Amino acid sequence: MSEDDSGGQPSASSADAMERLVLMERAVEQIGTALDERVVCGQLAEFLVRHLCEAAAVDLLPPGATRGEGRMREPLQRVASAGREALVDSITLGRDLSVTAMDEGHPITESVSLSGGPVHCLSVPLVAHGHLFGTVVAIRPRVPFTDEDTAVAHFAARVAAVHLGHVREFSQVRSTALNLQRALMAEPGRPHPNLDLATRYLPAGGGALVGGDWFETVRLHFGRTLLVMGDVMGHGLDAAVDMNAYRSMLRYVASTDLPPHRVLRQLDAAVSEEGTRRPATCLLVRVDPARGVATFSSAGHPPPAVFAADGTGDLIDVPVGPPLGTGFGGYEPATRRLTHDETLLMYTDGLVERRNEDIDVSLARLAALRLTPGITVRRLLDEVLHHLDAHHAEDDVAALAARIRHRPGLH
Repeated sequence: MSEDDSGGQPSASSADAMERLVLMERAVEQIGTALDERVVCGQLAEFLVRHLCEAAAVDLLPPGATRGEGRMREPLQRVASAGREALVDSITLGRDLSVTAMDEGHPITESVSLSGGPVHCLSVPLVAHGHLFGTVVAIRPRVPFTDEDTAVAHFAARVAAVHLGHVREFSQVRSTALNLQRALMAEPGRPHPNLDLATRYLPAGGGALVGGDWFETVRLHFGRTLLVMGDVMGHGLDAAVDMNAYRSMLRYVASTDLPPHRVLRQLDAAVSEEGTRRPATCLLVRVDPARGVATFSSAGHPPPAVFAADGTGDLIDVPVGPPLGTGFGGYEPATRRLTHDETLLMYTDGLVERRNEDIDVSLARLAALRLTPGITVRRLLDEVLHHLDAHHAEDDVAALAARIRHRPGLH
């Protein structure tokens, strides 16, 4: 560190450099704390207002817009602002300056005279790894922006641009995984007509990638239907691909018309022998409408529930074996009467589990639901999802509700 000639104190240039370094460190800490485009842009605008200016605004190009002659046909969209927003809105120079900054690829400063005195604008393009995302404009009256100010704003914009790139890459991967999962779940097998069925799949709204939640129905002989609910451990494309593999293998094994616990045994043996799939929980229920009987078997899955005609619910005690893919086996059946005025509910753990809450408490909440008596299967499923706030769950939610159709000759 250089010192002046009189007191051995740091020079003005050294002090400015230290201050700039401190601001850059704060930019790294304060910008990009969430995988959300608007949050990142808001953090950038707030950082600039906190340290450099009185108002700031961030404008982005649409995803997929490219640099070059045709780029500016794509309109900029204001996604975040901070400080004196009226100051930003009152200066038309800001948008024109943004276009110039993006065209030239570096920060641009300009001043405009208003009735209250001069107002100074600094526009910085948001560029990272060769990708242009938009621009940020900082505005303050009276005092022009210095080279030090511009350097700090440029660094903060670069930090934000890097995070914007991560956000958009994440969004693309998540969209691909979600589309794959929806495509795979869009065509479950058709149950026999003597079973009324409703299904729902709700991807988590948070930052996690979609998971391997799935459901299936398999027609069996003599009017019976095998209902399936599964959950591959983990998230992302790998989980979605493994989910499809489990689903395909289950269809094949179930077509042999084995009891549910033997289907799980064969599926577990096949998956563990292959050795490339993630473990998965799975619940099978074979419904026999003619006899009014449901046979259950579980591989580490949450217990099903049955809701009576009066809207009261009850959890079914099913012996729980290890998840599929472990090779341990040990699956056992459980049988229960199921009448035409009762509704069976199967689901993945995202429906009931809550962070820092014991699973028994979560399951008790489900069993304590009091639903509207006499409603349809679809309405019942919607009520369950509403009461348990499934649309804001921290994990993906798959759910299936089934009821035996009341027909003459069925008891």
